[in-house]
Amino acid sequence: MKSITEQQLRLKIKRLILFFILSLIIIGITTFPIETELSVLIESVKNKDGWIGEWLTKVFLAIKETNINYPFMAYGTDWLAFAHIVIAVVFWGPLKDPVKNKWVIQFGLIACILIFPFAFVCGTIRHIPFYWQLIDCSFGVIGLLPLYICYENILKLEKIINNK
Repeated sequence: MKSITEQQLRLKIKRLILFFILSLIIIGITTFPIETELSVLIESVKNKDGWIGEWLTKVFLAIKETNINYPFMAYGTDWLAFAHIVIAVVFWGPLKDPVKNKWVIQFGLIACILIFPFAFVCGTIRHIPFYWQLIDCSFGVIGLLPLYICYENILKLEKIINNK
């Protein structure tokens, strides 16, 4: 069995963290033009009369009407974007020193797990369709996978460093 070097582990960890940081930033930035994005998405849905098309149309119309009559409400999604970007900044710590800052990866893992109860509880209260709650939960899964692999690699790196 080929043993992995400290340098190889650091590179793997760095790539996983960069993927996570970029994902957070991209997801955050996409909340700014949400009305335009929904418009494009609705146009691309082949079966507009199906449940997905109907749901997207309902959401689009609500956002459009809200933006026309109450534009200040979009400030909430601006803050959502800001939060994603700020959380991404926190991950620069483990990018620089993964062992010292492994707590940030643990924080990310906990946040990804908390997406599930949050989506199901708040989604039910807000009358979000169950299939859409599952889509929201997919962000937790997408975040969990690289962060878990990253955390496992940080533990391996920590052992290598401590055995020097």
